[in-house]
Amino acid sequence: MMTFFTRTAGVAATVLAVGLLIGCNNAAALDLDGPARDRLAASAESLEALHTLLVLHDGETIFENTVRGPGPSAPANLKSLSKTILSLLAGIAIDRGVVESVDQPLVDLLGGRVPEDATEGVETITLGHALSLRTGLQSTSGRNYGRWVQSPNWVAHVLTRPMVDRPGGRIIYSTGSTHLAAAALVEASGETLLDLARDWLGDPLDIRVQDWMRDPQGVHFGGNEMHLTPRAVARIGELYRLGGEIDGRRVVSEEWIEQSWTPRGRSPWSGDLYGYGWFITEIAGTRAYYGRGYGGQMLYVVPSAALTVVITSRSVPPSEGGRYVRRLHRLVAGLIETATG
Repeated sequence: MMTFFTRTAGVAATVLAVGLLIGCNNAAALDLDGPARDRLAASAESLEALHTLLVLHDGETIFENTVRGPGPSAPANLKSLSKTILSLLAGIAIDRGVVESVDQPLVDLLGGRVPEDATEGVETITLGHALSLRTGLQSTSGRNYGRWVQSPNWVAHVLTRPMVDRPGGRIIYSTGSTHLAAAALVEASGETLLDLARDWLGDPLDIRVQDWMRDPQGVHFGGNEMHLTPRAVARIGELYRLGGEIDGRRVVSEEWIEQSWTPRGRSPWSGDLYGYGWFITEIAGTRAYYGRGYGGQMLYVVPSAALTVVITSRSVPPSEGGRYVRRLHRLVAGLIETATG
């Protein structure tokens, strides 16, 4: 048996049961109403913060279970997993010519939203820098978060933070950076971020995009607080796994997916690489891409294993932080090992 299965008994049983599903040519033929279903439910229960686990293999939903909290058809607060979806919207904007490229300066896109007292050097920050969290500006997350979201102008607040690194330098985790990208999309398109999401994602993916939090100027929170169902998130994961085309419809270019999954920096906390809205890592010796939200809101895409995995979790209080996410990584590792034989 793989060493993974010896680490956590509850997770091991989950992976074993899901492995049985993956190994079936016809997943629907597996009876999950008896002991297999009970074992799977008990294993998911051992992940005390987990709400819903959804696994797709080669496009087919092979496992869907809600332990607690909202179910797979109920909208969940994605927290910073919203950054992954914002990146997708930015890619579509580039594909459609709304934005020239990731190299376009943010100040050009933001126009009149740039304050007169903006920090020297912000003129060299590009859209790509914002999407990859490398603006160089002091973070508005963590201990600075409350002061930022209580400010009268979120965009101006970010652009007046001191420079603590050069634009394009190291990753500085800051939702303020992705909010700048959101405001840039709004200014460039003349549409709200909600309208863009509904038009560019809701219709082609057949998912419902709910309204969500806005800043004092009416810009929807860029990189946080989006609410989508786990099934809707899985559709977005499948879109990436399939190279930007789903159900015979091209939604985003394959080039954008390649750019998003190209490392731009490294997380100072996890050590994982980061592209445009996506973390890049090795799980079970296999290249995997994931978006992550506070408390364990996760979207994993593993193209070589034909896997898309969505996890929603309790976010208040936080779910053991990095330790909990490492447990989720181990669960996905078992899925990868089983799917690849």
